[in-house]
Amino acid sequence: MSKSWLRSSLVAAAVVAVVIPLTTGVAQGEPGGQSPALHDFQAELHGKPDVDNRQGRVPPPASASARRAGPAADIRWNALGTPASVSSAEPLADGLGSDPEQAARAYLKANEAVFGLPAAAVDTLEKVAINPIGAGHAVLLRQRFGDLPAGVDGLVAVGVVDGKVMYVTSSLSRATQTPPAATITAEQALDIAARDGAIDLATAVTKQATPVAVPAPDGVHSAYQVVLIGGGEGEPAAYTTHVDAVSGAILTRENLVDHHFDPDNPRWEAFPANPRDDYSSRDTRQTWCFTKAPGCDYVSGGDPATGKAWDVNHATDTPTNTSIGNSARTVENRASGDAFSVGTRSNVLTPSRNYAYPWRNTWYEAKCDPAVFDQEGEADLEAAMANLNAMHNRMHDWSYRLGFTETAWNMQSDNGDRGGLGNDPEQGNAQAGARVLSVRDNANQITGPDGVAPITNMYLWQPIAGSFYSPCVDGDYDMSVIGHEYTHAISGRMVAGPNAGWSGAQAGAMNESTSDLVAMEYLSEYGFRPAGDTPYVTGGYVTGDKSRGIRNYDMSKSPLNYSDIAYDIVGAQVHADGEIWSATQFDVRAAFVKRYGDGNAKQQKACADGQTPVERCPGNRRWAQLSFDALLLMASGAVSYVDHRDALLAADRMRFDGKNQDIMWRAFAEHGLGAGAASNGGNDPDPTPSFVDPAGKNGSLQLKPLGEAKGAALRLYVGDYEGRAVPVADTDPATPLGDTVEMTPGVYDFIAVGNGFGHKRLDFVVLPGVKLPLPLALSRNHASAANGATATGDGVNQAKLIDETEATNWASLTGAPAGKSVVVDLAGDSPVKVGRVQVSAMLRPSIGDPADPGGQNRFSSLRSFEVLACSQDCTVPENFRKIYTSPADAFKSGLPRPRGADMIFKSFDVRDTSATHLMLRALTTQCTGNPLYLGEQDNDPNSATDCATASPQRNQVRAAEFQAFSH
Repeated sequence: MSKSWLRSSLVAAAVVAVVIPLTTGVAQGEPGGQSPALHDFQAELHGKPDVDNRQGRVPPPASASARRAGPAADIRWNALGTPASVSSAEPLADGLGSDPEQAARAYLKANEAVFGLPAAAVDTLEKVAINPIGAGHAVLLRQRFGDLPAGVDGLVAVGVVDGKVMYVTSSLSRATQTPPAATITAEQALDIAARDGAIDLATAVTKQATPVAVPAPDGVHSAYQVVLIGGGEGEPAAYTTHVDAVSGAILTRENLVDHHFDPDNPRWEAFPANPRDDYSSRDTRQTWCFTKAPGCDYVSGGDPATGKAWDVNHATDTPTNTSIGNSARTVENRASGDAFSVGTRSNVLTPSRNYAYPWRNTWYEAKCDPAVFDQEGEADLEAAMANLNAMHNRMHDWSYRLGFTETAWNMQSDNGDRGGLGNDPEQGNAQAGARVLSVRDNANQITGPDGVAPITNMYLWQPIAGSFYSPCVDGDYDMSVIGHEYTHAISGRMVAGPNAGWSGAQAGAMNESTSDLVAMEYLSEYGFRPAGDTPYVTGGYVTGDKSRGIRNYDMSKSPLNYSDIAYDIVGAQVHADGEIWSATQFDVRAAFVKRYGDGNAKQQKACADGQTPVERCPGNRRWAQLSFDALLLMASGAVSYVDHRDALLAADRMRFDGKNQDIMWRAFAEHGLGAGAASNGGNDPDPTPSFVDPAGKNGSLQLKPLGEAKGAALRLYVGDYEGRAVPVADTDPATPLGDTVEMTPGVYDFIAVGNGFGHKRLDFVVLPGVKLPLPLALSRNHASAANGATATGDGVNQAKLIDETEATNWASLTGAPAGKSVVVDLAGDSPVKVGRVQVSAMLRPSIGDPADPGGQNRFSSLRSFEVLACSQDCTVPENFRKIYTSPADAFKSGLPRPRGADMIFKSFDVRDTSATHLMLRALTTQCTGNPLYLGEQDNDPNSATDCATASPQRNQVRAAEFQAFSH
C-alpha cells in the first residue's frame, strides 16, 4: 500500500535522517547535573511506525494471465487484486498510437481481466501527470470513487514509448463502488488522528483533513486524509493518517519524519562541497555568479526554465535583494527547537546583490561555545544563510534537468504555465535551533505535497557524551548533507504521484540511499570534492570521519548485499539497510562508467548543465538519468528493493532501448538482487536473496563439510554478517535451501556457521558455467551450548554468549564494566586443548527481551578483554590463570561513534592450554576505553562529552559470542 505525501528526513548519523534532538547537561555527579539523553541519530528509537490496518488480500482473478498482460510478462500482485507490477524484456503491447495517455488507457482496457477495470472505469481515471522519459513517457492515472479521489493507492503508472507499453506498476483497486457517506466530521477525524499520533492540536503547525476514498481488500472506505505536523520543541512529530469516516478507525498511519557587486549580476560566496577538511579557518569559498564576469569562479545561468537569477521574484520579475527567490527561501531559525517552524530573518542585503559575508569558522574556533551567538558575526550566521541558499538553488537547477520539473511536482514559488501548483519553494532554516542547547548533530527535510512549501533544517554539530562525537562545525556548509536532505524532497515527490511517497521499511531504506547517491552524483558531475578518503563518503565534514562519514561504509567499499537486510544493531533500520541499496546502485553506476567512460571535467559539466543530450554523456550521467526516470515509473511508494530494481531495468528499456540490461543485471546479481530475489512485501526483514544473473553465465558452489565438521549441518552466508542475515545454502536436510548456491561469477566473501562449530570466514571464487565444491573445514567449538557447554557469571543472558549466533548477546548492566565476566564450562570431565578463541561484540535489538529491555547503545559494546583458563576445582576464582590479554583496541571504532562493522566476530590466538573452564573477562567498553570518546572536547558549559563519566553507558558492557577452538 502506498505512502502519504509528507516526508521528512532528519540527518544525523546517516545523513539522513531521523535524529531526535538530545538533552545536554553537565556531567552526571555534578550538582544539579544529568547526563545527556540518548541521541537517536539513526532513528533507532524514533516515533510511531507506519501502519496499514487494512486486512486481507484480494486474490488475482482466475481469468487473469501473464500471457494476456503481455508476451512472457512477469506479474507481481498487490493486496487489492491488481498487478503491483507488470514487466517483460519485450514490449507488453504495441501499436497503441502516438498519444501516450491514450495508449496507456487502451492497454488497461485491453487487459480488463488483469486490472479489473471495465472500459468505462478506465475512461474515468484522472490524469495526474505525464512526464517524459527519453523518447517515451510515464503516464500516471488515478481512480476516483464517486466524487472522492483515492487518498491512498488507486494509482497506475504506465511507461509508454511510441505506442508501446514497456512497464506498468499499480495500486489500483478492482472494487470501484462509491463508498458509504461519512458519519463523522473533519474535526472529529483531526482529533482521532491527533490522539493516535500524540500530537497537540492546539500547537500543531499544520492540520488538514480532506475527504478521500481509501480502497481496501474489503471494499472502498470513505475516509479523511489527515495531515498533522506537530509544533513545540522536542522530538519532531508528523503523520498522514487516513481515518475511516464511518467508524473512526485508523486505516493507515504514515510517519512523515525521515530522520539530513553588479546589481544586474548577483553573486554568492559559497563552499562548493564543504570547508577544508582539516578544519582550518582558511576561506576557500568560490564566487558563483548569475552571468560570466571577472572574479566569478562559476556561472549559474539562473533558473533552467526561465533564465532568471536565483534572487528574482518571478511574479514581479524584480530582484528581492535577499535570500528569498523562486526556488529557495533561506532564513535563520536559531531560537526554535521546533523542526517544523520557519525562521523569519532573511539576509536582507544592499542593492548590490552581493551575497558575500565574512566567514571566520567561528563555531569551530570557539569549540562549540554558545556565547558566540551574541558576539560580532553571530557565528558566521549570514555566511551560513548565503551558503545554504546557494546550495538549494544548485540542487533545484541540477535536478530540474534530470526531470524534477513542475509536472513532477518540484518546489517553486511561481511555476508559470508549466504545470504544478507552485507556492512551495524550499524553506531553508540555517543554524536551526542553535540557541536551543539540546538541538545538535542533525539535519532534516519535511516535504509536503505539491503546493505545500517544504522545510529543511541545517543544524550545528558538536560532541555529545555516549552518543555522537563530531567536530564543532556548521551543517550549512556540508553539501553532502544538504544535497541528501534536498533529495528526500525530490524522491518523495516523484515516487507514487503527488499525494504519496516512500512507505515501509525497504522503501524507507531506499529513500535514504537515494539521498546519499544523488548528493554524491551532483558533487561528482561538477567536480566538487567532498571531505573523505574517496568522493563517496556522506557527511565526512560534519562527522570528522573521512573513512566512512555518517554511514557504516563508504558506498564504494561496501560488502553489503540483499541477504543483509536488518543486519545492523537494531534490526531493520532505514539508514543501515539503505547502505545495501547504495552499495548495489554504486556498482550499477560503476558498470555504466566502465561501458561509457567518465568523461573529462568539461564533458561532465556540459551534461550536468543540460547542454549535452544524455545519450552522448558519460556513464554516470546515464545512470543518474535512469535513477530519476525509475521514480516516475513506480505508482506505489510501498516498494521493495526488487520492485525498484525492476523500475530501473524498465527505465533503461524505455530510454536506452534496453542496451544496458546485461551490466545492470550483473551488478544487481552481485548484490543478491538477481533473478530469484523476492520479498514478502516492503517490510520483509528476511527477503530471499538471489545471486543469479539472468543475462549472463552463472556458476555454482556445493558445500562440502570436512574434517571435524564432516556430516555437520552448516549454513553459508554471503558477506560479513551472520546475525539477522539470510543464508544462501546449507547442509541441513530439514530445510528447503539445499547445499548448492548458483551465483554470477566473481570472488565472494562468505561465513560458514554450524551448531557446535562456530563461525568461519572464507573467500572463494565462482567460475562461469562451473560447479565447484566449497570445502568447509570447521573445527569443533568447545564453548558451544550445542556441544554441552554452559555459561554462568555477571549480568544477564550469559547463555547467549555461547549460542553461536551474533543475533543475541550477554549484558552486564550495572557497575563498572572492568572485571565483569562469564565463565564457560566446556563440558566433560577431561580438559581440552584450547589455542584460539573467537569473540564478537555485536549488539542486537532489545525489544522483547525482559532480561535486557533497554535500548542497546553502541558505546556499551566490548572493546578489550582477557581470557582466563582453569582445569581443576574451577569453582574457586583463584584457580583461573590468564592465557590472553587482548589489545586495548581489540574492537577498534572511530568517529563519530562505534558501528556494527567494528563489532562483528574476530579470531584471537591464545596461549596453548588445557582447560575444563574458560572465562571471558571485560577490561573496557567503547565508552570507557576509547580515547576518542573520553575527556571534555568542547567549550560548551552546558554539555559534558566524557563518556566514562557523563554517559549511563559507562556502566554497561555487552558481547555477542565467545567461542573456543583447539586450533
